[in-house]
Amino acid sequence: METKPKPGDDLAAFEQALTQTGEGNYVLRLYLTGHTSRSLKAVQAVKKLCEEHLAGRYELEIVDLCQQPERAQAAQIIAAPTLVKELPPPLRRLIGDLTDPDRVLVALNLKPRKT
Repeated sequence: METKPKPGDDLAAFEQALTQTGEGNYVLRLYLTGHTSRSLKAVQAVKKLCEEHLAGRYELEIVDLCQQPERAQAAQIIAAPTLVKELPPPLRRLIGDLTDPDRVLVALNLKPRKT
């Protein structure tokens, strides 16, 4: 005999899926333009910070806008390099120099902003 889902089952499944992704997991997207020295420095800096502060708790996608220009418009990217923190909320965008560790950590909400 097949059982019908009860109202609220979809919500419960959604909440369980959120729990399984793990609180504190980060989804990051780094938009670059080609294989320039600036792009390479940005990749190295972001990967280093992620490994030091988010080891095992992050996904990093690197998007080369020279190869996928349509993604710039879809994500409303106006400059590169741009680091976008998709999860956890709130969404954050960091544009420009990504080699300053303090600046990147503040943007990722891993370090409080200096007052």
